[in-house]
Amino acid sequence: MKRRDFLKLSAAAVATGAVSGQASAQAASWPNRPVKLIIPYAPGGASDIIGRPWADALSQAFGQSFIIENRGGAAGMIGVEAASKAAPDGYTFLMTPSAAMSVLPLLRKTPYDPRTSFVPVSRIGDSIAGFVIHPSVGPKTLQDTVAYAKQNPGKIVYGSAGLGSIQHMRIEMLKYRAGVDILHVPYRGAADALNDLLPGNIHMMCEINPLPHVKAGRLHLLSINAPERSPEFPDAPTLTECGYPNSDLPSWYAVWAPKGTPNDIVEKLHAKITEITGTDAMKSKLRQISASPRSSTIAEMAQFLDNDMKNNEDLIKNANIKLE
Repeated sequence: MKRRDFLKLSAAAVATGAVSGQASAQAASWPNRPVKLIIPYAPGGASDIIGRPWADALSQAFGQSFIIENRGGAAGMIGVEAASKAAPDGYTFLMTPSAAMSVLPLLRKTPYDPRTSFVPVSRIGDSIAGFVIHPSVGPKTLQDTVAYAKQNPGKIVYGSAGLGSIQHMRIEMLKYRAGVDILHVPYRGAADALNDLLPGNIHMMCEINPLPHVKAGRLHLLSINAPERSPEFPDAPTLTECGYPNSDLPSWYAVWAPKGTPNDIVEKLHAKITEITGTDAMKSKLRQISASPRSSTIAEMAQFLDNDMKNNEDLIKNANIKLE
């Protein structure tokens, strides 16, 4: 090897080592100031309800504030776009349910690509939701609701967190499987939809935030949107038990980092989330809000996104779902 080439290679190795050393030092001191968690939905909805315990737990674990910033609108697209354009310095992360990542980009052009605009950090939990209906409508079971909808097409009004949200997909799935006409009304977030459901301005939802009102007797729980019955609502049947197998659309929650965020920081946050997920305290907090803890490796998270997008793509095609 010529002396000149040797010097070039040596300089490159030194530079690479310096960059690697800087990244390791950066991760070692991270976080040394508050960290922002962007939730792409309005306060009071399921994303916010699940995000708050995680922000508290991470703040305690790292000794720095993890601050939730609600950036609602366009079924999550506004907040996700903001996170994708944030500086990849480890001080802004996206905490979102699955729909903004694995549903919305299949229905409309988004200013981000879920596969390339972000780096997966970790899955943090799945929500346990169910179809609920206002008592003023009359039916108390899913079968009776389907029968009512067939006799009264378009009369039942269903509220969601927006076009392309997982709540939107759930009603489209039920309409497709049961052959019924239910009017879908999109809101800015699930909290806004619930505000109209409780006085009976709309009639149905499928999200976690109505469930406390089921316990209070203000709403009827028709079914659980999960493969198995919920210990919290043991009398509520699953969709499979109601005659609609393979119709569950889980809402899974995960943390994502803007592309370019140092790997050492991503891995450090991933390790801490995994540790917290296994604690009795976090398991208890999630159960109280009708959610179940989940964890995954970073590679598993990327593959899970791919699989979920494929399943949703098939549903959208078969049910001819479009954003109106």
